[in-house]
Amino acid sequence: MSGRTLTPACPERTCIGCRQRAAKSDLLRVAVSGGACVPDLRGTLPGRGAYLHPALACLDLAVRRRAFARAFRGPVAPDTAELRRYVEQAAP
Repeated sequence: MSGRTLTPACPERTCIGCRQRAAKSDLLRVAVSGGACVPDLRGTLPGRGAYLHPALACLDLAVRRRAFARAFRGPVAPDTAELRRYVEQAAP
């Protein structure tokens, strides 16, 4: 061995709002259900997922940049009300 310490890999994802990389556990997975973006708290909803910091600033940036449609590779309903409610409750 070369003397390097091996650490377990920590999966990273990019926030679609601020475009900063963070640990997967620090981000909220968002999925499409019924055409609307919903928080995927357990990470088990089918389909593509997008990751977002649970902060209103990142949510607003993602909406303004139309990042959800790009992340999900298709049209997404502009209704993010359920996602916004969750982020408002989760934000300190």
